[in-house]
Amino acid sequence: MAPYRANRRILTASLVGTAVEFYDFYIYGTAAALVFGPLFFPSESPSAQLMLSFMSFGLAFFARPVGAIVFGHYGDRIGRKSTLVASLMLMGASTLLIAFLPTYAMVGWLAPLLLCILRFGQGFGLGGEWGGAALLAVENAPPGWKSRFGMFPQLGAPVGFIAANGLFLLLGLGLSDQAFASWGWRIPFLFSALLVGLGLWVRLKIGETPDFREALETQAPVGVPLGELLRHHLLPTLAGTFAVVACFAIFYLATSFALAHGTTTLGYPKEQFLLIQLGAILFMAGGIIFAGYVSDATSAHRVLTWGCGATILVGFLFGPALASGSWLLIFLGLAAALFVMGLVYGPLGSWLTGLFPVHVRYTGASVTFNAGGILGGAMAPIIAQALADSGGTALVGLYLALAGILSWLGLLMVRQHPNRV
Repeated sequence: MAPYRANRRILTASLVGTAVEFYDFYIYGTAAALVFGPLFFPSESPSAQLMLSFMSFGLAFFARPVGAIVFGHYGDRIGRKSTLVASLMLMGASTLLIAFLPTYAMVGWLAPLLLCILRFGQGFGLGGEWGGAALLAVENAPPGWKSRFGMFPQLGAPVGFIAANGLFLLLGLGLSDQAFASWGWRIPFLFSALLVGLGLWVRLKIGETPDFREALETQAPVGVPLGELLRHHLLPTLAGTFAVVACFAIFYLATSFALAHGTTTLGYPKEQFLLIQLGAILFMAGGIIFAGYVSDATSAHRVLTWGCGATILVGFLFGPALASGSWLLIFLGLAAALFVMGLVYGPLGSWLTGLFPVHVRYTGASVTFNAGGILGGAMAPIIAQALADSGGTALVGLYLALAGILSWLGLLMVRQHPNRV
């Protein structure tokens, strides 16, 4: 436990920022599933409203690679710390402003336009968040501890999820549906300002990572990190992009899509479903911790391979469990899916950063993580909704199975990579 104690502030800074990221991202996903459709997108069909709402949710995934390129550029040139602070401020400001948006009934077409602009801002800021947080942890890790340090940014995901989901649950219990749709949904976006302030306070007190300082002593920063990445590290970039697809697909199917589909099409009570998801997310935290320790004992590559195989298996069970009507089976399906997400998410901090040398590492880790998010996350709720509409809930899990296969192929591409961990 000594390495944890000695680096407590570093690990807290990496965890808090990612917790804010997932809190911000998930409150949008939950609001998109529950209220954004009728509030911001006029249509006679509730299904069409939900689809448009999910499309605005997916917009941030296309902004994330753009943010990854911009923040990765400065992260590799001027340092990890200042870039992380800037990304958190942009992300937090975009989230806070959503709380003050007028609805379609108030200003017409301007409402969805402003929502999409702020959603793009969220994604742009997020593009530089995860890669920097992962580097902050991994580049400060002592020998033999990279995966256990690298799991801390991932642990921010269940923390942010529990904060967001728990707050929506309390609001659902304390407010009527009319009050929640009228003004209650704005409270989680306002609350994000406190979390962002905490994240900034922690990050402003840390220093630059040892790896980046040592790299500056031996060579000048690369002029255009993205160009260097694509010229000399294209294979790891493609492999990393495919490898992260599974974790995004599992998370957004087991959270945003499951909540929306379960409470609308399948008719489950919202508060009970949120409570089930709160319990299931603890299995994701357990999966992340298990994966971190086993990755250091064996290898991150091996644990990711196990996780991809488990993703394919879970894909065939997820849809039937969600549609079963049994709270026990629903919980077991969500818990199994999120535990498997821990296996394909927990080792990414050490595995992805290990694919790239220090001078392009921020760009490489950020671009691959966020480009994979388009394939696995942006399209997940939309494709799942289309599959459910055409063939029932049982077909939804096919998307998970395909995501597991694609991530497994990404791992195969760098099976012999010299920096593989």
